Amino acid sequence: MKKLFLILCAVFLIFNISHGQVAYTPTTDNMAARKHFQDMKYGLFIHWGIYSILGDGEWVMHNKNIPYDSYKRLADFFNPQEFNARAWVQFAKNAGMKYITITARHHDGFSMFGTKASLYNIVDATPYHQDPLMALAKECEKEGIELHFYYSLLDWGRPDYAFGSPIVDGKPVNGDWDSYINFMKTQLTELITKYPGVKGIWFDGNWERPEVNWHYDEIYGLIHQLNPAILVGNNHHLAPKDGEDFQMFEKDLPGQNNTGFSGKSEIGKLPLETCETINNSWGFNITDRSFKTTKQIIHYLVNAAGHNANFLLNIGPMPNGQIQPEFTDTLAVVGAWLKKNAESIYGTRGDIVPAQPWGIITAKGKTLYAHVINIPQQPYVFIPELKGKVTRVVLLSNAKKLKFKQSGEGVFIYIDNLLTDPTDTVIKLYVN
Repeated sequence: MKKLFLILCAVFLIFNISHGQVAYTPTTDNMAARKHFQDMKYGLFIHWGIYSILGDGEWVMHNKNIPYDSYKRLADFFNPQEFNARAWVQFAKNAGMKYITITARHHDGFSMFGTKASLYNIVDATPYHQDPLMALAKECEKEGIELHFYYSLLDWGRPDYAFGSPIVDGKPVNGDWDSYINFMKTQLTELITKYPGVKGIWFDGNWERPEVNWHYDEIYGLIHQLNPAILVGNNHHLAPKDGEDFQMFEKDLPGQNNTGFSGKSEIGKLPLETCETINNSWGFNITDRSFKTTKQIIHYLVNAAGHNANFLLNIGPMPNGQIQPEFTDTLAVVGAWLKKNAESIYGTRGDIVPAQPWGIITAKGKTLYAHVINIPQQPYVFIPELKGKVTRVVLLSNAKKLKFKQSGEGVFIYIDNLLTDPTDTVIKLYVN
């Protein structure tokens, strides 16, 4: 009887594993990677593909109703001779960014890497015949920049995906769902095993088919089997799913829903990331001149850190492989600001006290950093609900001591006659 019981238990365990019902337990290496991810705080998002040729964003095929067979011809003259992996990585470093997330495959289905799973890729289908992601991966590894790959779950052109097909029993009626899932597994295996130093996979497109069976148990399981330390995230605009290692928010800070994307994105316990564009476009858009200022970018970064999230700022390189000078000039200034204020951003955590009308707080251990981005009308900065005893308060820029008073309701830091920074006056508090 005991032997029969053990056999049944073994069968039950195998059944659960095969059906993805065993809860995901991150490894020690994965937990260390999560902490490092949170410490980095600031990353570069890159949307780049054959859509860049048309200069109208990455959704141009869909938005302009371009037939797939016509759109595919863009690959025939995509030849980014000015692409320079070293220049891109140096651009990110000068901006103070610690990691890069780049589109390996977007919704148009074109692969920006040398894949064996499809001929519709930059090596086989274009006159360029080179793999820019391999060059970027090697340069990132050389320069100590972490590399993540964006990967689209959605595909507007593959017959097995069958875009627009009704979904029945978790599959598209007019497609071959098993074939498509296997295609994605093959490409993800390539990205994780062929490219050096890859640390994360950034999924997108779940929202197009929320009712389909995406086989996340298999896909996430495969990724963590190939490299347990790789961080998996999914831009599904929902609460985190089992097997994910970080949670992202599109064009919103955690807890906000200004765009309408985050209505169901309750904040989980995973590391957080918010992504935003440097203008109003993800991919290269030749008419979009709505460039964010250095002040706006710094404020977004500071607020993300104060909400305990990373900030992933997107650019869309030009079709020739160059980054617009408007982007390089602006982000160089942000990088210079970060050099002076690095300790108040990198390695910090947020959600210390709620955001205040004057700004937000970041923390590193028992040291707090009050980022005063809106100078209050009264001659003091008030921090409520602060735990611990404040022993000293100084300006981060020059270590000048500031007068303060701590009471039961909070801490008052007096800033009258203080020369404030129009972008961000950072005040450092030592707390016991």
